[in-house]
Amino acid sequence: MEKKSLVIVESPAKCKTLSKFLDSSFKIMASKGHIRDLPEGEFGVNIKDNFQPRYTVIKGKKSIVDTLKRASKSSDRIYLALDPDREGEAIAWHITKVIDTDSKELFRVLFNEITKKAVLGGIMNPTQIDSRKVYAQQARRILDRLVGYLVSPILWKTYYSGLSAGRVQSVALRLLCEKQADIDKFKPEEYWRIFLNVVDGKDKDNIIRTRLTRFKNEIVKIPNQEEVDRIYNEIKNIKQFIVKSVEKKPKFRKAPPPYITSTLQHDAVKFMKFSTVKTMKVAQSLYEGIDLGKEGPMGLITYMRTDSTRIADEALKQAKEFILDKYGNNYLTPKEYHPSKGAQDAHEAIRPTSVVHTPDKIKEYLNKDQYKLYRLIWRRFLASQMKPAKYEVTDIKIEGNEYLFEVQNSQLIFDGFLVLTTEDKEEKEDTVLPALKEGQEVRSVGIEKEQNFTKPPSQFTEGTIVKELEANGIGRPSTYSQIISTLLARNYVKRESGKLKPTQIGLEINNLLVKLFPDIFNVTFTAQLEEKLDEVESGKRNWVNLLKKFYTSFKPALESVREKQQELKKQTETVTKYKCEECGADMVVKWGKYGRFLACSAFPDCQNAKPLPPELGGKKDTNDVQGKCPKCGSKLVVKYSKQNRRFVACEAYPKCRYTESYKTGLKCPKPNCDGNLVERYTKKGRQFYGCDKYPQCDFASWDEPINEKCPECQTDTIFKKDTSNKLKLYCVNCSWSEEHSKSS
Repeated sequence: MEKKSLVIVESPAKCKTLSKFLDSSFKIMASKGHIRDLPEGEFGVNIKDNFQPRYTVIKGKKSIVDTLKRASKSSDRIYLALDPDREGEAIAWHITKVIDTDSKELFRVLFNEITKKAVLGGIMNPTQIDSRKVYAQQARRILDRLVGYLVSPILWKTYYSGLSAGRVQSVALRLLCEKQADIDKFKPEEYWRIFLNVVDGKDKDNIIRTRLTRFKNEIVKIPNQEEVDRIYNEIKNIKQFIVKSVEKKPKFRKAPPPYITSTLQHDAVKFMKFSTVKTMKVAQSLYEGIDLGKEGPMGLITYMRTDSTRIADEALKQAKEFILDKYGNNYLTPKEYHPSKGAQDAHEAIRPTSVVHTPDKIKEYLNKDQYKLYRLIWRRFLASQMKPAKYEVTDIKIEGNEYLFEVQNSQLIFDGFLVLTTEDKEEKEDTVLPALKEGQEVRSVGIEKEQNFTKPPSQFTEGTIVKELEANGIGRPSTYSQIISTLLARNYVKRESGKLKPTQIGLEINNLLVKLFPDIFNVTFTAQLEEKLDEVESGKRNWVNLLKKFYTSFKPALESVREKQQELKKQTETVTKYKCEECGADMVVKWGKYGRFLACSAFPDCQNAKPLPPELGGKKDTNDVQGKCPKCGSKLVVKYSKQNRRFVACEAYPKCRYTESYKTGLKCPKPNCDGNLVERYTKKGRQFYGCDKYPQCDFASWDEPINEKCPECQTDTIFKKDTSNKLKLYCVNCSWSEEHSKSS
């Protein structure tokens, strides 16, 4: 009698792909991620009993667990084919604790890619659950619970409930806040550059623009208008300019290694504006399998959570054959990549499972996002096995009265791996400098002065913060996107024009945590803890001893903070000049779930509270009264919700409950619309401006409207986009816009 086999994976999508590779004796089911975890609303860790965790079935997963139990009872073999990392190992282990494993053959199955060959190979060569990986993941989970459950209540009592601290997320927040501090304290410095335009006597139409670099072999630095004018006048009077040298040399641009998780997330943000969460979601779908028509479902990329650039021999061979066939031997340079220091090297690099599946060949089976990401991965992998691009760099130096001017030009002479990114678009011709010779005289045809200011450090994007986390050894491939999404969800950070900027509460939380727990929320300490978790996985360290050592230093700091909880609360409150209208006590600025507000210092005896006035950072109202109520005729007044959202309501409330959106007093810019702009909010609370004639007029904008006419088309309202470095004014009805640098 044929034995019945049960294969358990994470997702239904993976079930569909595997079902095409395995025969009818295999039943494939999905756990849909984790099925057990530490309990919600409870600590769930017995510190006194060697940090033993108490696991419970996750809310909403009971029916899945029951289904898996029933399936396991009627199976002879159970294959746990969860993802090949710590999380997958932990899920597999948890599944064994809830299903029937008595008298069953129980196996752990690993495959780095979901292709027929890899899946059948995994089934034919099963392993057992790696307890060291389970312990490493368990230790991480308990560490996170210790910090989250024991530090978060301190934030609730100091600010308001709902805040959270995290062992890794709070260190990531610290990096973002420190970057913001560098930006805030930055003071732009003025500097000038001088350009000399010259022509060759034989080629008068080809103007060469050179830049002043040295005077008497010293680097020229021009700090102000007075100095630039002095130098400008001296150069203006120079009678002769001679070519001092013409140097030509080759320059090579090497292809980058194949993607790992951090570099994939970075480039997806940079080139396609994908969030890290979106990148991993799309990559997961490519990994789990796409139906390729007659070929059937197939995983298109290898496992996407990895820190290794290692490539399998078979994949190297396939890439070599493809490059030789399509581009020729002149483009091939087979390379093996070795893992960087600190990399776990548990998996290969992220690569296509088959380079024969070119992006354009399978485009019809992919959605737009899948195609973009797959093309990025496919090109990067193939490029890693191709020759560098070669340039000829021409460096010309021109001298006049000991002033030295330079110009450099690069000309592509062999595209190498760049052929992958240029073959689907027209190639731009390089600008070629005239064939000047050493000792040749050239003629000046103009001098230019250019004022500049040094720029502040750039804020992190999702891509660059991931690179920073990786560079500092914080987090691991499976955690990067989760760290960022948590910071955004907690409103500690917000996106502004693609950049991550700490909110006011984010800055406050960071300052408090760094002050109270300087050794815990520390970049170096967190990185060292990650390394120790890796040692648990490799069997070099005991997970209980790791937790004991951490808690020994954490507990005294925790107890010290708890003793001064009331003092910490008072430090967050600011006494104002305002008096309470109800009891006469001072009004103080406090923090609430929806931001800062004014409250009576006599709380809880007096519970008077109100929004902040404009001079303390509250919203400015152009007019408190906005007409009469259409229902009862009373005045319409400006009010604020608990979320600090501005709206208009009848002053006769609660007798009359009429409300409407706050009117800006500005006209809708859409042609042939006589509506006015009002403040509105999305379901998640983000403010935008829309027309009050909606749905007849669907105009909406995230940017603030301004009561100024467009200088080109005379539209009554223009808009302002305010970023960290620039202020842009623009019109929505024509191409007019102007930018103002905040550093100038």
